[in-house]
Amino acid sequence: MKLVKQHIERDKSGYVTLIPEEFEDMWHVYNLVQKYDQLRAVTIRRIQSESSTGSVDSQRIRLTLSISVDNVDFDTQVGMLRISGRVIVENPHVKLGTFHTIDLEMNRSFTLIKQEWDVIALERVQESCDITKKADVAAVVCQEGLANVCLVASSMTIIRQHIDCPVPRKRKGSVTNYEKGMKRFFEQIYQAILRHIDFDIVKCVILGSPGFVRELLYDFIFAEAVRTDNKTIMQNRSKFILVHTSTGHKQALQEVMNDPAIKVKLADTKAAQEVQALDQFYEMMNMDPDRALYGFKDVSKAAERGAIGTLLVTDELFRSADIVKRRQYIALVEEARASGAKVFVFSSLHVSGENLNQLTGVAAILTFPVTDLDDEEEEEEAEEVELENPPMHSNHARDAIDAVLG
Repeated sequence: MKLVKQHIERDKSGYVTLIPEEFEDMWHVYNLVQKYDQLRAVTIRRIQSESSTGSVDSQRIRLTLSISVDNVDFDTQVGMLRISGRVIVENPHVKLGTFHTIDLEMNRSFTLIKQEWDVIALERVQESCDITKKADVAAVVCQEGLANVCLVASSMTIIRQHIDCPVPRKRKGSVTNYEKGMKRFFEQIYQAILRHIDFDIVKCVILGSPGFVRELLYDFIFAEAVRTDNKTIMQNRSKFILVHTSTGHKQALQEVMNDPAIKVKLADTKAAQEVQALDQFYEMMNMDPDRALYGFKDVSKAAERGAIGTLLVTDELFRSADIVKRRQYIALVEEARASGAKVFVFSSLHVSGENLNQLTGVAAILTFPVTDLDDEEEEEEAEEVELENPPMHSNHARDAIDAVLG
């Protein structure tokens, strides 16, 4: 992402002008743009004009529109954002208040205006524009007849191609059909690697599978590279890493990121750090459950006591249309950091982010146990019941109290 201009006032209002340059940048933009923000960008609109003779002429023209954002859709397959809202700045061709959808694409600048730029949004701008934080990984997880070719970036995992190729079973005395089926299957994977993996960017290419499929695939890739004289593949042989997985589905990426060899290779990447932090949380839940909490209520109470050592939270919570809810999570992050905690904002497009979402989207590893949370909840519930059902006093009791008070 390229930052063209940024201006933030002391009251946190302001704007940034950005140019998304890569697929991952579009995911960052999707997380930045929220309902009620203002967006200014170049778009194409069909304009109809009526001549003096009554004939209607229609033409498409490029114009710059400013809209108040109402809805944001992200197409993960083509990397395009569709942002709809009402026009807030009058234009010779478009009336004020009319509804319009702007398609944001890569390499096109736009300006985003917010009434309040919170710390999470500003960090995302900084992170997306920092070229040193882009350490992409390619992965092919497969089993016989099934493969997923994935790109694992710092903030998202995207399946670039899903391959489903029927492979005949081995038969007693003849494996010819099986071998032909596997060759067709490996050929499709090889072509997908050539089409979707940029070896100038990726740090490594992971081949993961159950059984010996990965070894057979590895041998096929380099035999084919030699046969076709593909120097790019041959020169990047050292980037290929073979890892055992239990399946060829996307979920196997979690196993891939947990492999010791991969951890060493990707020790400085954001995705690997998130996986490690989530593993530490699960370990703490097993070893010392009082030091592993999840759910906003418990985690926020732990933050008030300065007990959080590591905070895990998904980016999905910061995309909430509920402003109050979004501010609660932003305050939680700021409070945790103020007490010295490490904060990991997980991408919901990573497998680790999907797993964290199953734990309400927020969890924490504590530096010391907070054991009185259940007692507090009971007291709060008792107070709520008492407020809903105040004690009833009889007339005799009221007369006795009046007599004592004179």
